[in-house]
Amino acid sequence: MAETIIVLDFGGQYKQLIARRVRENHVYCEILPYTTSIEKLQEINPKGIILTGGPDSVYGEDALSYDPRLFSLGIPVLGICYGAQLIAYLLHGEVKTAPTSEYGHADVTAEKSFLLHDWKKQSTCWMSHTDYIAKAPEGFTVTAHTEVCPIAAMEDPEKKIYAVQFHPEVVHTEEGNKLFHTFIYDVCHCEGTWKMDSFVETSIKELKEKIGSGKVLCALSGGVDSSVCAVLLSKAIGKQLTCVFVDHGLLRKNEGDEVEAVFGPNGPYDLNFIRVNAQDYFYEKLKGVSDPEQKRKIIGAEFINVFEKEAKKIGHVDYLAQGTIYPDVVESGIGKGAVIKSHHNVGGLPDHVDFKEIVEPLRTLFKDEVRQAGLELGIPKNLVYRQPFPGPGLGIRIVGELTAEKVKIVQEADAIYREELEKAGIDMGKGQFFAALTNMRSVGVMGDHRTYDYAVALRGVITSDFMTAEAAEIPWQVLQTAMNRIINEVKGVNRVLYDLTSKPPGTIEFE
Repeated sequence: MAETIIVLDFGGQYKQLIARRVRENHVYCEILPYTTSIEKLQEINPKGIILTGGPDSVYGEDALSYDPRLFSLGIPVLGICYGAQLIAYLLHGEVKTAPTSEYGHADVTAEKSFLLHDWKKQSTCWMSHTDYIAKAPEGFTVTAHTEVCPIAAMEDPEKKIYAVQFHPEVVHTEEGNKLFHTFIYDVCHCEGTWKMDSFVETSIKELKEKIGSGKVLCALSGGVDSSVCAVLLSKAIGKQLTCVFVDHGLLRKNEGDEVEAVFGPNGPYDLNFIRVNAQDYFYEKLKGVSDPEQKRKIIGAEFINVFEKEAKKIGHVDYLAQGTIYPDVVESGIGKGAVIKSHHNVGGLPDHVDFKEIVEPLRTLFKDEVRQAGLELGIPKNLVYRQPFPGPGLGIRIVGELTAEKVKIVQEADAIYREELEKAGIDMGKGQFFAALTNMRSVGVMGDHRTYDYAVALRGVITSDFMTAEAAEIPWQVLQTAMNRIINEVKGVNRVLYDLTSKPPGTIEFE
């Protein structure tokens, strides 16, 4: 097994970022729940273990804890925030309610230490804690402090145990990347072999071995994830793969035809392609439904139903392939991790499905890693960096009940918005840009007439991993032009808004 670092999740909101930082150092990293047993960890035999932050107090009645034998395995351990307090608590240090809580930026002073050896003496870090380590366990050296936190970092290099109260995984911690590099290479002695070329080569080999002579049905949406999934499978098994593209009527303008042009019989890939026009079917199933989670689940369930019907038409199919990626898995909940939103392609096979198993070759990858894999596979750059699109499509970009009229509004507004961004030379490959339809109607004046129409919200975010995102700073004139065109050209719209919300606290999509 490739060298691995395990992140044990204690409910921390930044667990995905920790995994990202490790992978950026070319080491495979996986997030597991805090309920993972010592025996399971020994079986995995990771090069290192990282304990995440979390909302609990270590001395609370329902506090999440862990087996103290962890510290006797000889595997390096790094505790972050709650993870640091848990180390102190389990090794008989002292954790108390802090006299002064720290949230946000803090100035940290680093002392001579192994983990922080190349840090600046003074730097900025990101704090988020109410409790603090009041007394380090025996054998530990305090290696950093802030004005109100006497133990911002501590370590016992002999036992390979390290702890930091701050969050090195967020960009606000200036020297955070240095900490991960030191832990990964100097403490865990990793070699850094996790790279996309080896991932692609290994995946193709594993898919060939796993699938053998079996037939695979791939859920193709035409987005980056499912496209890379389809091409990876095509390289492995060729015509044993049938890609079913379901046009559920919730795609962007002209997208159905564009997907068929790329993956259909005249495209460059060795696979079978079936297009299912199911717009009316999905509209009927979603009639009267306003709750976003319910919409997601209906769309996901009906996707499976349509695939099953297509599978029966083409004969026996052994596997269902999906473009599930790691953020889908994480956001749908790992262990007792919070469910941010359910994903239609996460959760396993329904009982009634006849497929033997789901194949998800991208399940371990973050979005930017999927793109790297796509380039390694030789997929054209314009496809690899195509604007991401959620599986439920415009169903979650239309707030409230969905109708054919609303879908048309969003399709037209979205096309205008992205056209104006492209004209202005704005790099949409660095994030996600789209129009959504709010459920708000308001009074307006167009010509000499009173209107009572919908408000369209424009969204633009900059992100590399889709786990965090900041609103894009689009020039005012570009937004103004897009607004004028949308109101003038799209019937049913009299107001345009721009969404400035970052992730967190929001999500990238509206629902």
